[in-house]
Amino acid sequence: MPSSNADPDAPASASASSTGPAGAPSHEHDLIVIGGGSGGIATANRAGMHGAKVLLIERDERLGGTCVNRGCVPKKVMWYGANVAHMLDDAPGYGFALERKGFDWHALVEKREAYIRKINDAYGGYLGGNGVKILHGHARLDGAGAVLVDGVRHTAGRILLAPGGAPVVPDIPGAELGVTSDGFFAFEHQPKRVCVIGAGYIAVELAGMLAAFGTEVTLAIRHERFLRHFDEILQERLFEEMQGEGVDIETRFTATRVDREDGAIAITGEDGRVLAGYDELIFAVGRRPSTEMLGLASADIETDARGYIPVDRYQETKTAGVFAVGDVTGQAELTPVAIAAGRRLADRLWGGMQGRHLDYDLIPSAIFSHPPMGTVGLSEREARERFGADDVKVYTTEFTPMYNVFTEHRTKTAMKLVVTGADERVVGCHVFGLAADEMLQGFAVAMRMGATKRDFDDTVAIHPTSAEELVTMR
Repeated sequence: MPSSNADPDAPASASASSTGPAGAPSHEHDLIVIGGGSGGIATANRAGMHGAKVLLIERDERLGGTCVNRGCVPKKVMWYGANVAHMLDDAPGYGFALERKGFDWHALVEKREAYIRKINDAYGGYLGGNGVKILHGHARLDGAGAVLVDGVRHTAGRILLAPGGAPVVPDIPGAELGVTSDGFFAFEHQPKRVCVIGAGYIAVELAGMLAAFGTEVTLAIRHERFLRHFDEILQERLFEEMQGEGVDIETRFTATRVDREDGAIAITGEDGRVLAGYDELIFAVGRRPSTEMLGLASADIETDARGYIPVDRYQETKTAGVFAVGDVTGQAELTPVAIAAGRRLADRLWGGMQGRHLDYDLIPSAIFSHPPMGTVGLSEREARERFGADDVKVYTTEFTPMYNVFTEHRTKTAMKLVVTGADERVVGCHVFGLAADEMLQGFAVAMRMGATKRDFDDTVAIHPTSAEELVTMR
């Protein structure tokens, strides 16, 4: 049964959890957060800003979780490096006579890790400034209001579960010869030949980066296309672009075993195909929630069939006073989503913002492929399923952006608007091409405000840009 604070009409008291019910002993903390990743840190820090007494527990030595240490941040650094490689190739088109004298992978990794350490250190400073205590160790629930950390019991009026997730390794013979995305960020030197297995955004991002740096890359996918949950215009254009960049895409391939032959890695598929001769194998076949060590049963919390912790719209589990945010809930597993959900939770419980919660509709996201992609809202297929085929209209455009007119490799840009109803409300916006990741944010704001195609049309274009195509489509 939900607690009273899950009710938007109920009062949210910052002090209620510290005093406890009449006659009961006071808790040590208002909030205990298990997990020092993006969602956990955001919640702890915002609760601390509102005056809550917070304990943040993280099992790793470094704060920041996957995003900072083995995900978004190091990925974006490597993506920028790969972009520089593309720009060096493009430079002759703009009159520069350049000679590429190699690339020092190790030097870039050293700078990347130094940058990450600065972020790790910064967390302690601003969390401490808001009164958040940090404890490193393995935490597990001991009932609904307590946590055990290496044998020591800590109590709180509310507990937040934000342990994140971990990459999946397929259960096949020889899988230990491969690495996951975690292992990719541990590479100290650039591999010469790599096979990436997977069809999601992590797979295409890693494959694109490695190819840009000059590594020979094979991307093995189970179906005919990757990114199958994204709009078709994004799937098709990126497929073509990656092939044009020299990535060998093996379709309809499901790995059944991995071997080492003559010092190189070989992967056998269920159809008998063998992909061989690789320095490294990267599995990018999905992620799983990190719930197995949380002691959920002690708080009467069960996971769903996929291992995720079910929560209501206020991020509360079936056990009153125990909440969850981020990847462990299976709701739009993106860093900004975990941060937004956590901050809203803290605002509601300790900031007096009754009813505050995250709306999981219209969440924008970017895929840092080469070139990047941005997407928000429904794909064309999803829109037709939801509103009916006759009530959906699409506007598309494809062109060579001005930058690429002068480059040897003519990377295309493609865009699609998905609209519905007589007023043509925009319910989907999908962009592939140079700067797609940057241009999408503002259009996502417009869509959240209910923008129609006419609103887009009535917006004066910024010329000459690629983004202007989104307000001039016919």
